[in-house]
Amino acid sequence: MGYKDLLKEENTAIRERYELAMERIALIEQEKTVSGRMFPYFQSVASFVLMVKNVVAMVEEERLNTLTEQELKALNSALYNDIAGENYLVSFANPAYACGQLGDRYGKLLAFLYTELRSILVYAFEQRLYELTIYLELFIEVYNYFEAEDEYTYKDVKRAVYDFMSDYCDILVTARTRELLDTGMSFARDIIMESDLEDIRYLYYFGEHITENEIRTARFLNSMPEEQVKAMADTFTEGYRIGFEANRKDLSKKRIVNIRYQIGFERMVYYAVLNFKKLGLETTVQRAAYNAVNKRQHLKIGYHSTSPNKQYDYDHRFDTGLFFDKAFQRRKIESVKLAYEQLKDKAAVYAGPAVIEVFGEELFAPEDKKEAVKLNKRQQKLTVECTNEENMLMQEYLRMEEVSFTIISYPVPEIGKDYEEIFAETVKVNTLDSKEYGRIQQCIIDALDQGDHVRILGAGDNHTDLRVKLYDLKEPSKETCFENCVADVNIPVGEVFTSPVLTGTNGRLHVPKVYLNDLEYLELELEFKDGITVDYSCKNYPDEIKNKNFVKENLLYNRDFLPMGEFAIGTNTTAYMMARKFDIASRLPILIAEKTGPHFAIGDTCYKMSEDVKVFNLDGKEIVARDNEISLLRKTDISKAYFNCHTDITLPYNEIKEITVYRKDGSAIPVIRDARFVLPGTEALNAPFDMN
Repeated sequence: MGYKDLLKEENTAIRERYELAMERIALIEQEKTVSGRMFPYFQSVASFVLMVKNVVAMVEEERLNTLTEQELKALNSALYNDIAGENYLVSFANPAYACGQLGDRYGKLLAFLYTELRSILVYAFEQRLYELTIYLELFIEVYNYFEAEDEYTYKDVKRAVYDFMSDYCDILVTARTRELLDTGMSFARDIIMESDLEDIRYLYYFGEHITENEIRTARFLNSMPEEQVKAMADTFTEGYRIGFEANRKDLSKKRIVNIRYQIGFERMVYYAVLNFKKLGLETTVQRAAYNAVNKRQHLKIGYHSTSPNKQYDYDHRFDTGLFFDKAFQRRKIESVKLAYEQLKDKAAVYAGPAVIEVFGEELFAPEDKKEAVKLNKRQQKLTVECTNEENMLMQEYLRMEEVSFTIISYPVPEIGKDYEEIFAETVKVNTLDSKEYGRIQQCIIDALDQGDHVRILGAGDNHTDLRVKLYDLKEPSKETCFENCVADVNIPVGEVFTSPVLTGTNGRLHVPKVYLNDLEYLELELEFKDGITVDYSCKNYPDEIKNKNFVKENLLYNRDFLPMGEFAIGTNTTAYMMARKFDIASRLPILIAEKTGPHFAIGDTCYKMSEDVKVFNLDGKEIVARDNEISLLRKTDISKAYFNCHTDITLPYNEIKEITVYRKDGSAIPVIRDARFVLPGTEALNAPFDMN
């Protein structure tokens, strides 16, 4: 029995419960059996639920495709209006507003409940009545407590939420895992492959928030010649194939690839699906997670659209703090293991993700609200442990040493009036001559391989002063420290990178302004001692404690420290000058930004969980600097070896005074001086600077 048949059977079984719940919620919208203070909240949430009921009916009766574009736009606006833009200021999903209206204790809890209930939107479009119904029943249960306010306590309401998250954890986690691995869960893929993509009404069938970014992107791709869109898809999928080839991994053993992208790029994805099929791969298209059990802070991992409100996403990034304890941690890990076990045959043939990133959205500097849920120190420790255990299970079932990936990036219309020109320039950047870059980068690697360490000094307002210790080569004729990165898994071309030796890597990394993981950092500083972050700060807020917490939460992911997992020198001066020409440096994704100067990653190395797989450059030399002192702990205690994060921080060329390689005898080889490449053999990299 296929997934769609199972879904139909499941919907039939749950139908009566669904209808009874909707009938009860229709009454909640009208009756006033809770206190006056609480009534507006329950009325507002009930009204949202009843809009979702209308969506369920339209999907089941196949009426969505009879609506005009304007009607679909109006429906989409109504579904997201409450949290979009300024409306969020007076939304019960906003913890600040909810606490002001409902009191601090109930405000946080009920803002969370409404946010979780918003996930039923996607279940409505996907016709997944089971998940939808269990959330309706939770809402009714909480409402019932407030009806009998003399007989309940805050702990009773919180316990109802806790029990729900624990009881249904396996259902939510398994559904999420199935979206990744089960090609029968074809909701998004069917829209992409079966819709008339020239009729942009299809954008509204996903159930995501649709803006001018998605509409103009789709129309722009529709305006392109067919061969150009095919070429974009070819670059994407060929990079994926080459990734397996370059890393000597056997693609023929794999059957499933997961595509992740932002809505609007369906025309390109359509051809990517066909290309992957020629490679023997069927595709899954997994939606970014909506519920707290499956989300990773505010990050969107999976297909998604422009957020209706980034502050909304940020406010709810730690909602698990309302229920995360040791018992829930065990329950989550049990659920993850159960999901993988049920899907172990599919997990074994999973090839890895193929990702289309976007850039150009307005920069976002979040407000740190005291009313938003935070993790206490115990919960921070538990979530780190939980993430580590999840990744061990992923390693076991997905066989991470056998998988690969590819990632490419394009701008969205929000980048401004030069959108189409920037898009064309990005296509050019994504298709630069890999062979030419490979030759130039080999010159840099040959110099670096002579070094004991590298000195990086910032210029002007950049106060970086770092000494990065390099791996000691035993057989320089056969070994190298740096990977020569051309355009395969990591498009565009343009970097050489290594795993630094931690002992002896010391100093300060400073960036006056940088945008990482959708968040802006001002005057970011990280201090390293023997390759470990020993101090960190930024100047986003007047309060220094807030600044430290901001860095810890969003760069260190609530860990006490992270190692330097990568040191690289980016060589894509064409991308750098594109950013300067259009004044979009701050909006570049890390995928491109990391190629526009030296960069340093905190977290795991680039070879995480594949350190024992030999990797070679095109010259035949083995890249031996795949480990550091922490990742080597996997041989004795794997739980201490990985951090399950890797964040690149780039210094642009104009902020570089020098990058110099120092041999053991103290002699020096300059690579970059005063923002220009000075190493013989790299002169061509300065050409884009001179064309400005």
